[in-house]
Amino acid sequence: MRVVVALGGNALSPTGGTGSAAEMRASLAVAAEALADLVGAGTELVLTHGNGPQVGRILLQQEAAAPEVPPMPMDVCGAESQGQVGYLLAQALGNALRARGLPQRVFPLITQVVVDGRDPAFRRPTKPVGPAYDAAVAQEIATASGHVFGEVTPGRWRRLVASPLPVDFVEAEPMRLVAGSGHVLVAAGGGGVPVVLDRGRHRGVEAVVDKDRTAARLALLVGAEVLAILTEVPQVLLDWGTPTARPLDRLTAGEARSLLAAGEFPAGSMGPKVEACCDFVAAGGQRAVIGALDEAVDVVQGRAGTTMVAG
Repeated sequence: MRVVVALGGNALSPTGGTGSAAEMRASLAVAAEALADLVGAGTELVLTHGNGPQVGRILLQQEAAAPEVPPMPMDVCGAESQGQVGYLLAQALGNALRARGLPQRVFPLITQVVVDGRDPAFRRPTKPVGPAYDAAVAQEIATASGHVFGEVTPGRWRRLVASPLPVDFVEAEPMRLVAGSGHVLVAAGGGGVPVVLDRGRHRGVEAVVDKDRTAARLALLVGAEVLAILTEVPQVLLDWGTPTARPLDRLTAGEARSLLAAGEFPAGSMGPKVEACCDFVAAGGQRAVIGALDEAVDVVQGRAGTTMVAG
């Protein structure tokens, strides 16, 4: 069974942590054990991952060093985060596979994701990136850089960039080849580096593609039977954040879309994950599942998490 697993960026670098390399290695060592168990159970594994905490720190480093070193644009920072996380993830999982005597190797690929330059998202940036500032500092940076800022929590402002939908992969054919090789592909980290096709040439754009929506397209590209979005929570909850909150074991894509339309799943957290699962099963994927990383084998095999099917 071929499975695309999407790991959240916070699973790789815990919320409230320092973001040090040692901390990331420790988190990935734990994640790698669960992923190696999947491979050991006979899964053909393709991995993708978030990059929110990682690219945020890269942007902060760019800002701090700007007086001495020219800062890199958003697309280059996204590529840097893919290389950073891909290397650490490949090393951690490779070590876990070798410890089990398994022959698979892990291949991380810097991936360009094609987006439509006319996507309405470019006219209304909504995706927060980088650190939060007070209003005065945000205004100063906006004036100097031309970046758009928005108030994300009372009194705290963050840069906002577009979040267009993924359309295609520049490296589609190599991705299919590696996914079918018996080894583990790591691709499209952080949603991939967003590029547009402009007069026959690809060029990067200032945007962030949602990693779960990209994971759904990746799963379809490589012919995966299952899309597994592994998070810090064991199941999707109805009435999240209220005394009546309750877990969902199973739902159809139709039921999920009705709940999305009713505002049941917040856009900033569970909403994109549920939308990605809907996209995958509606386009022919066998099933999608959202669950906890430490239950990876049970989640993929349908014994844990929230499963979504067509219908």
